[in-house]
Amino acid sequence: MKNSLIKQLVASATLSVAIIGLADVAAAQGRRGRGQERSDQNQAERDQRQQERDAQREQRRAQQQAEQTQRDQTRAQEQQRASQANQANQANQANQDRQQRWEQQRQQQVQNSQERQQRWEQQRQEQLRNRQNQQQNQQNQEQQRGLEQQRRDQIRDSQDQQRRWEQQRQDQIRNSQQRDDRWQQQRQDQQRVEEQRRLEQQRQQQSNRDWQRRQQQGTLNRNRDWNRNDDLRRQQWQTLQQQRSERYRLEQQQRQNLYWQRQQILEQQRRRAQLRYQQQYLDRVRNDQLRLQQWRYNDYTPYNYRYRRGNSYYETNQYGAEMLRRAINDGYDQGYRAGQADREDGWRYDAESAYAYDDASYGYDGYYVDLSEYQYYFREGFRRGYEDGYRSTSRYGRYSNGTGSILGAILDGILGLQLLN
Repeated sequence: MKNSLIKQLVASATLSVAIIGLADVAAAQGRRGRGQERSDQNQAERDQRQQERDAQREQRRAQQQAEQTQRDQTRAQEQQRASQANQANQANQANQDRQQRWEQQRQQQVQNSQERQQRWEQQRQEQLRNRQNQQQNQQNQEQQRGLEQQRRDQIRDSQDQQRRWEQQRQDQIRNSQQRDDRWQQQRQDQQRVEEQRRLEQQRQQQSNRDWQRRQQQGTLNRNRDWNRNDDLRRQQWQTLQQQRSERYRLEQQQRQNLYWQRQQILEQQRRRAQLRYQQQYLDRVRNDQLRLQQWRYNDYTPYNYRYRRGNSYYETNQYGAEMLRRAINDGYDQGYRAGQADREDGWRYDAESAYAYDDASYGYDGYYVDLSEYQYYFREGFRRGYEDGYRSTSRYGRYSNGTGSILGAILDGILGLQLLN
């Protein structure tokens, strides 16, 4: 806009100079004469008009040039602004391209870092697996050496065991021969004992029949008969007690042999708890025998109790009744211990395989009742105690502070003891 104004001023100055110049020419010509002057004036007017027209044309041309210049400048400015905008767009595009390239580079770096981390982790895992494989190989080698040593030890132990078994077999053969010899002797003794037992049973049956007759005769007659035959019965009773004591001593050796046989069986079966219980039972029997050496039985007393065995009734005195009660209770206590031992060994339920069940003599003192009677009631209590101990229940009795005791109602149901008078 400023350039256009300058151009207009230049054009006006040029026109003014031209007019002044024409005026000087006209003045000079006026001095030449009027005619010439008028002619010249006319000519001058024409020239002036021509000059004015030329000046106007020149002014219009200058104005057009100024306008053209202004348009060119405007176009140039627009082009400049467009160029600047284009440059700005190009700069923005370049910035975006640089930002995109930077982001791509950053992502590539992250990816490369992840790949390096992954390769490092794979290498670390591979090294770890290699170390584990080495350790496993070392362990396998050590285990193989240990197994080989164990195999050699087992072979050596097996050979030693074979030699021991062979020695034991020879010892067993010798012991078997000795047991056969002792068994023949014991069998003969047992036959004598059985004969005495049979006689005792006959006497007991006769006593039952006598008891029934005495019951019919009444209490008074019965007491009179007891008083009249008291000396004779006392002698018979003492003789019977001596026979019972003698039979008990004869059977002790047989029970000792049975103990050693059961011990060998338990050792072969590896039943440690039952073996330990069997030893404890034998210790109790031996201590009880030492007690009996110091014990003196009470003198004869009349049979004032009767008890049930199966479908038959038998008579005894108050000491015999107490012994039968003790047989059931001691049997329950020992059965409970034996059942606990078999449960601890993980052995099957088998009460009758226990040595204490076969022996059934713990607590027997050799007097008042026959050993077979005592053993019968001992085993009745033993079976019930074994079941409670093996199954860890209290169905038939109670076990507290290391001692078992059968319930009174169960004992009465087994024995069926009755007071006669």
